Amino acid sequence: MLQVVGCFTGQHDFWLVGLAAGICALAALACVELLRHACNAIRHMRTVWLNVAAVAGGAGIWATHFIAMLAFEPGLPSAYHLGLTGLSLVYAIVLTGVGLAVALARNIPFAPALGGAILGMGIAAMHYTGMAAFEIAGHIAWNPALVAASLLFGAGLGGIALPVALAGKGLRVRLTAAVLLLLAICSHHFVAMGAVTIVPDPQVVISENAIPARWLAVGTALASLAILLLACAALGLDVRDRRHAALERERLHSLANAAVEGLVVCRGDVIVSANDSFGHLVGVDAADLSGAALSRFLPDAATRLARANAAAQPTAAELMSTVGASIPVELILRPVTYGNQPHYAVAVRDVRARRRAEGQVEFLAHHDVLTGLANRASFAQRLDQELKIAMATGRKLAVLCLDLDRFKEVNDLFGHAAGDAMLITVARSVTALLNETQLMARLGGDEFAILMPCEQAVAAGRLAEQVLEALRSSSTDATGPMIATSVGIALYPDDAEERALLLSYADTALYRAKAEGRGTYRFFEAKMGVQVRERRLLEHDMRHAVARGEMHLVYQPQTDVQTGAVFGFEVLLRWQHPHRGAISPGLFIPIAEESGAILQIGEWVLREACQEAASWPNPLTIAVNVSGVQLHAPRFAQLVREVLFRTSLRPERLEIEITETALIRDPARAQSTLRQLKALGVRIAMDDFGTGYSSLSNLRAYPFDKIKIDSSFIRAVDGNEQTAAIVRSVLSLGRSLKLPVLAEGVETEAELRFLADESCHAAQGYLMGRPAAIGTFAAHTHAIPPNAASQGQAA
Repeated sequence: MLQVVGCFTGQHDFWLVGLAAGICALAALACVELLRHACNAIRHMRTVWLNVAAVAGGAGIWATHFIAMLAFEPGLPSAYHLGLTGLSLVYAIVLTGVGLAVALARNIPFAPALGGAILGMGIAAMHYTGMAAFEIAGHIAWNPALVAASLLFGAGLGGIALPVALAGKGLRVRLTAAVLLLLAICSHHFVAMGAVTIVPDPQVVISENAIPARWLAVGTALASLAILLLACAALGLDVRDRRHAALERERLHSLANAAVEGLVVCRGDVIVSANDSFGHLVGVDAADLSGAALSRFLPDAATRLARANAAAQPTAAELMSTVGASIPVELILRPVTYGNQPHYAVAVRDVRARRRAEGQVEFLAHHDVLTGLANRASFAQRLDQELKIAMATGRKLAVLCLDLDRFKEVNDLFGHAAGDAMLITVARSVTALLNETQLMARLGGDEFAILMPCEQAVAAGRLAEQVLEALRSSSTDATGPMIATSVGIALYPDDAEERALLLSYADTALYRAKAEGRGTYRFFEAKMGVQVRERRLLEHDMRHAVARGEMHLVYQPQTDVQTGAVFGFEVLLRWQHPHRGAISPGLFIPIAEESGAILQIGEWVLREACQEAASWPNPLTIAVNVSGVQLHAPRFAQLVREVLFRTSLRPERLEIEITETALIRDPARAQSTLRQLKALGVRIAMDDFGTGYSSLSNLRAYPFDKIKIDSSFIRAVDGNEQTAAIVRSVLSLGRSLKLPVLAEGVETEAELRFLADESCHAAQGYLMGRPAAIGTFAAHTHAIPPNAASQGQAA
């Protein structure tokens, strides 16, 4: 009687035992790697790789068993039945394949453990079928307990090996699973062999068709190694292809991550791949999005419908992030082929920035950029709505128009940044007084309007008083510009029932408030409309008067008091309106200064006067009155230089006349401009001396070349001692300052004699010549007296 385990050390070929162990280890490792490879493969390739794993693993297990059997040398004649040997190989391959397939099944509970147990039972089926193929000159007896133990070892360790193989990643996990599978094979084999007892019997005859042990050993080893090597080669090739595919996917993923928009590739509702931009939008790492449901992030029905139709047009949707925030997005869907399967590529565009930009554009369309108040268009729309409501309810509606007093001076003195800051302050201060039914708008420049539903007109007056007080209180900086305003109020339906008329009447009341001293408010009255309408018509006609040839120049001679010689002319402006006739300069000049039209008119006067004077053979001086608005214009000195250059008039022949009131608006700028004019060689005269402010200090501070006594002091100077004393004082002051003095408004011989007795330098008035066209004085302009030059110098 021969027991297999008991004679292991003496009756086994260790070379074959080592070969069996190597093949077993290689088979276990190949089986684990192929199983994991099949798990990661797409559906139709999974079956292919399961078949490869079944052949490689089953053949390896079969080879391990038979090579180990061939290593056993019992000392008795032995061989192997060909049919049963082949059947054992079939069992090994089929049951290994079934076990591996079950391990990958998703719908079977504990599938990996169950598949491992089936693989273990396949080892047993192969082993005992192979033992049945073993023919020996004797009888084989089995130990039932050890047989049962071999089944438990194979099924139990197999049930552990496959779950471990599929549980995680890394070399250690794969090696652990391979060792467990190796133990399942070896433990089953040796425990099962331990259950065998051979009883020699010479009467048992080995069949003639049986395969000799040595030949079977060589064939089994070669076939098994070939199968295993082929499996490993196929695995290596596929791993290489997968790495290439992974690199390609990585490259594509990098390109996708370079996109600003979110990109998602999905199959049905399952996300296959997503870029980092999409992950950032939803708050999930892009690598963790694979396998997630797209409807988790895009749940609305419109999105699902668009995805079902694979619309190529942008579709608006709401994207839900993991923190519960809703993000407006735009989707573009395209069908694509991904991994040889139809998928959808979804471009997810975050439109929050665009929505904000659209909102900003919408805001700017209805609001003023600087102050944030409603603009003119928005105010008109709201006023129309309120007029309809007031008409239906019978209540009153007040429109308050206001603008800032002398706002242009703020820009000129302190700069446009200070002007902008003032406008913002006005908007904030007034808005703080209003309730939700009232609206303030900036109509343009420094013009504002307030819309106020009210029951009584007195409420509008109270609001106007609050506005004036709030703006006075907001001027807290002693060194900065003061905020002052005037307010005009018009009422619906008392004054007008139409929007345009209501605004016009409020504006008319504003002009009345400004005309009556500024810093106050006025309600519209019917008589205001006529006055303002006349003024506006006059202003409109005046802006076109120069182009239409309605304005012309007249000249009044200036003479030497002692000799009576004419040394120059003062230019005076006249307007002959086609319908109104001659309009007094005292009427239209203030309007021109207030409206700014004086800049255009004054430039025309300067050019015409210099052009005319340059044409005179007699080099007489030409005196041009300059408004304070012109003097404070930023480029007035450059304008004078350019006119002198173009007309070729010598600078010393041009005299600029400035009134004292023109100096007090901005003394620093006035002084700078006058010094620039003096640098050109132009002469400067103080006009209307004695009627302004701080006359003596002005004579010291500014570079004047002449003093002109106002005509109000010359009239009846020969009969009024007080007037005579004033004129004597001015003449004495001129002599002390070495400034020539010219007396205006001389109309009688007695006035002229008085001036001659007091040694006045020059005179101008009706006595010497009334203002007239320059042709009237051709005898002076085109004749050159021998002493003309000396007279001009004396003047």
